[in-house]
Amino acid sequence: MKIHQVLAALLIGTLSLTAGAQSGPALKVGIFPGAMSNVMEVTAQEARKQGLDVKLVEFSDWVAPNAAVDSGELDANFFQHQAFLDQAVKQRGFKLKSVDLGVLTTIGLFSKKVASLQDIKPGQTLAIFSDASNQARSLKFLEQLGLVKLRPGVGENVSLDDVISNPKKLKFIEVEGPQLVRSFEDVDLAIQSSNMLSTSGRDDIVKSALAWTKGDDLYYAARFVTHEKNVNDPRVKKLVKVFHESPAVRQAIHAAFKGNSNFYSLPWLKGKVQ
Repeated sequence: MKIHQVLAALLIGTLSLTAGAQSGPALKVGIFPGAMSNVMEVTAQEARKQGLDVKLVEFSDWVAPNAAVDSGELDANFFQHQAFLDQAVKQRGFKLKSVDLGVLTTIGLFSKKVASLQDIKPGQTLAIFSDASNQARSLKFLEQLGLVKLRPGVGENVSLDDVISNPKKLKFIEVEGPQLVRSFEDVDLAIQSSNMLSTSGRDDIVKSALAWTKGDDLYYAARFVTHEKNVNDPRVKKLVKVFHESPAVRQAIHAAFKGNSNFYSLPWLKGKVQ
């Protein structure tokens, strides 16, 4: 056999081995547009280098990704925190489980019409999340800021009905999460998600922040979610491992949130340099 034939045979063998490393079914993962969509693209690319074929499926609403995992159309999704997942399971009977943590993003209170919390005037309008889990988080945040007082002992299931004191007589306007950025000019104050802000191109909103959530409340950290029967799927675990350990993914997260420390933290790196 001539040397070029030997080299060709070796090349074919190498290509066959490479193809064989990803010969299984692709891991289908649902994502949502926002800061993390590009991060998941990088995660998928890094996973493919390690032999795990990943197919990302983007959704435009917050119900469909969970329905798709529950039905088996998807293997996993990455877009929600535990509070949102708990509500989805409770309301729709989904058999879904959290596998591991992703990024802990923040929410903030913003306004172009007042310069500080002390300048908020009675009767001003405030746009707030309409979905139960994010509304609860927002109201607890507003209570920390001293703008409302909530019914004692209400726990995690907080809604506007649980506001027992509203000294500024703020007028709450419930808005679907993806539309909050668009409602900014129509209200005096607005709760905004750092995940949405980081990809909105609205640096003017970011600069108008009156306050940000702080701390390490992992209940609101985004996480990888799968069907309860697939929690030990080695493909899902490998995807999480890539997300946690890949320097390229870490760099993508930093870039997605523009290096703004107010926007996010990485809870699995607690005590380490982020």
